[in-house]
Amino acid sequence: MIKVNAIGDACPIPVVKTKNAIRELGGSGVVEVSVDNEIAVQNLLKMAKQKEYEASFEKKSNTEYIVTINVNGGEASEAKPVTKTAVKSDEIKLKETIVVIDSDKMGDGDEEFSKTLLKGFIYALSSQDIPPAKILFYNTGVRITTEGSASIEDLKVLEKAGAKIYSCGACLNNYGLSEKLLVGEVTNMYDIVSYLMEADLVIRP
Repeated sequence: MIKVNAIGDACPIPVVKTKNAIRELGGSGVVEVSVDNEIAVQNLLKMAKQKEYEASFEKKSNTEYIVTINVNGGEASEAKPVTKTAVKSDEIKLKETIVVIDSDKMGDGDEEFSKTLLKGFIYALSSQDIPPAKILFYNTGVRITTEGSASIEDLKVLEKAGAKIYSCGACLNNYGLSEKLLVGEVTNMYDIVSYLMEADLVIRP
């Protein structure tokens, strides 16, 4: 059995931690996850159902829930470890997927919460088995690739896994960030348009 402590972790960290624990099993076994809210419980049960794993939960208190997942084969992709550094987007003949981030927030709600959502999105993106081919940052999105960003390490994981990360040069200059780029390369609007025109799938959070 592998025990996972996800108490206090924001979405999607409990699910990502659990998926990593399932990979560590290397086959059949049990993963027990501690979380502190019902939404996290439902997210874990949904993930287990999608993977065809048996799952149940126990409410210990209003701030502690135990989710037990019985991995009995399910999807083979979860039973076998996948090393991100070994999976390169140009080595796997899949769709050319591009992620576009044009803001330092996700959605139009509360500003701080919207920033937290985007941070969670990038973290979840970095935890996928296969990275997108490219991630394009423009307008205030370039704040995510520069000094002060809370997502630099996750972006470096994506870059190491094979994703190409590009930040709009004019945008960096406009926001006074030209000398503060920490991950990826500088690009221009002509290339951004070209990348989007050539893409099979464009994802915009």
